[in-house]
Amino acid sequence: MSDTPAFPPEEIGAFLRFCAGEWMSLRSEFALGEAEAAGHEAGEGDEWHSSERGELVVTFLEPAAGHGPGGLRVGPRNSPQRELHFSSDGRFSSGAAGTPAEATLLEGEWELWPDGSLELRLQQEGREVRERIWFTKPNLRLRSTVERQGDGSPERASFSSEIRRVSRPAAGS
Repeated sequence: MSDTPAFPPEEIGAFLRFCAGEWMSLRSEFALGEAEAAGHEAGEGDEWHSSERGELVVTFLEPAAGHGPGGLRVGPRNSPQRELHFSSDGRFSSGAAGTPAEATLLEGEWELWPDGSLELRLQQEGREVRERIWFTKPNLRLRSTVERQGDGSPERASFSSEIRRVSRPAAGS
């Protein structure tokens, strides 16, 4: 029997732990609703699309009182971070790091799919945001986010590819 964790992780606590690390990110964002409102067709200009590189730091948060799946602290390096706290019943809450739990700004639902991807769903102010996170390799993570208006029409979408920073082994090891 091996001590190597399953890949991709098969339960939410293991998935959250697997997310911990420092990630180099390339994110492409598409403002679909804005392009449509401006009368642009794809290829008529790039105001509706942007790409940026960044560094993302993800820290695993141990479960409160020793039970539950735990949580994540997520954000760009040297910037304010958000905390996501997951419960075993498929719910999660999110707020700025360091704020009390009762000051949580967002609440949503999570689902770990059989393909090993984690989907987060938020309903807020007549909009729905769905984010899916999955690993293709232990050190390569992909994320897609789609925001829809209340009538179901797309507003924004993004796609990120993230590579985990790994340290080199010490010389002579």
